[in-house]
Amino acid sequence: MIIARSASELRGFLDTKTLSVGFVPTMGALHIGHRSLIETARKENDIVVVSIFVNPTQFLAGEDLSKYPRREEADFKICELSGVDILFYPDVSAMYGADEVRITAPDVRGFILEGSSRPGHFDGVLTVVMKLLNIVRPSRAYFGKKDAQQLSLITQMCENFFMNIEIIPMETVRENDGLALSSRNVYLSSSERQEALKLSSALKRATEMLMQGNTKSSEIKASMEHILVPLNVEYVAIVNRKFEALDEIVIGNTIVLVAARVGMTRLIDNVWL
Repeated sequence: MIIARSASELRGFLDTKTLSVGFVPTMGALHIGHRSLIETARKENDIVVVSIFVNPTQFLAGEDLSKYPRREEADFKICELSGVDILFYPDVSAMYGADEVRITAPDVRGFILEGSSRPGHFDGVLTVVMKLLNIVRPSRAYFGKKDAQQLSLITQMCENFFMNIEIIPMETVRENDGLALSSRNVYLSSSERQEALKLSSALKRATEMLMQGNTKSSEIKASMEHILVPLNVEYVAIVNRKFEALDEIVIGNTIVLVAARVGMTRLIDNVWL
């Protein structure tokens, strides 16, 4: 496995290739969910590139940038064992300069739900993803459905800027008890981890109500909110694929989302229906 620490170094390795490139951008602290992205990229492409970069511009004041889990040695080993060809591991100075051109999230879709509670977050996400995609120039890039709004905005960015990259959405990977895998799960105490299961339980309840014939968003959300007590719930939302609120679930075009704090840890989860 080759480790590149700058854009020019990475391009030096890739410019000698004419094969398909699969790209998995990450912030490190890799888990089974990341491995599923890498393994799919390995199956579908000639070359696999993974990036590890904890992007400062998507963290707001008071968020956990300094405490975000970093496990360089373990991450490198996971990449190596997963068949990664090139690991892109830049520092901040390799990615950002002074007085840069800015990319901003769309006025509506970028400032609802995650964007409402974290204004400016998606500006940072889209900026770093644009940089990474332009550096790697992949045939395909792989993103998890757990970050549904992020996935939607990245897909829109590629369409709006006519970027010839296929964005591949990947299913959320869960623990055996239903908890969605997240790098932030390490923050949870044993008791908080049990409380965190309420997110997946609420989503399961939404699916059960739909299977019983109830498509009314207000009733489904009320039932979910009851399950989530006493968590500090930021939102429960039922939207279509364009993130427009729905009064009733439309099969094949609905995402049910939840965000809540368990202790000091903020978690998100969703189900695509």
